[in-house]
Amino acid sequence: MSEMNLRVSPRTVQQGTVDKLRMAIFTGLFQPGSRLVESQLCTQLGVSRPSLREALRSLEAERLIEIVPNKGPSVPALSWERAMAIYEVRELLEAEAAGRCALRISPEDLQALEASLNAFEAAAASHDGMAQVTTAADFYAIILASCGNPVLEEVHRGLLARISFFRGRSMSLEGRAQNSLREMRDIFEAIAARDPKAARKAAKRHVLRARAAAKIAMETGT
Repeated sequence: MSEMNLRVSPRTVQQGTVDKLRMAIFTGLFQPGSRLVESQLCTQLGVSRPSLREALRSLEAERLIEIVPNKGPSVPALSWERAMAIYEVRELLEAEAAGRCALRISPEDLQALEASLNAFEAAAASHDGMAQVTTAADFYAIILASCGNPVLEEVHRGLLARISFFRGRSMSLEGRAQNSLREMRDIFEAIAARDPKAARKAAKRHVLRARAAAKIAMETGT
């Protein structure tokens, strides 16, 4: 894996530290089960120990890391059972959101959804794993925001970090990004056609295929 530049500019120290660490976890730079050594992270990021610890607390709240007394922070080794549970909830939330979105999305938000799909297509073509994760998240954020149920959106947001973690794993498989693009285009076209049944079906199919890809990636250590 190519080296990631973890350095943070002084103007955005706090949020920048969180963002860099989060993406390092999503892209596999910090593997599940690995310990995070604070002194090394401070050097890599170019931040102070207090700034780092505040960032680590934020990531702990997202359940991307765990901080054990007398042992320090580490990336938890997520079991496939936990991954399955997250994908099951994701399937329920995203299929329902896509169906509702097909009936409620505004023309302006439909344009934004298409733009996010185009951004994901560019990320897939460039093999940029970081951009694939973020643009896919943007695509679903528009669907969730347009579904007409703010509680559904809120619950999904609470899972976003862990969804993105597994998305990073599945996208690491050869050809998965292009397959994902086709599946996301099916979701978009169903929403654009104002067809809630087709939108639910396409969203469910996308999650099931993403889950299968993530399982292979986790089993092979990709």
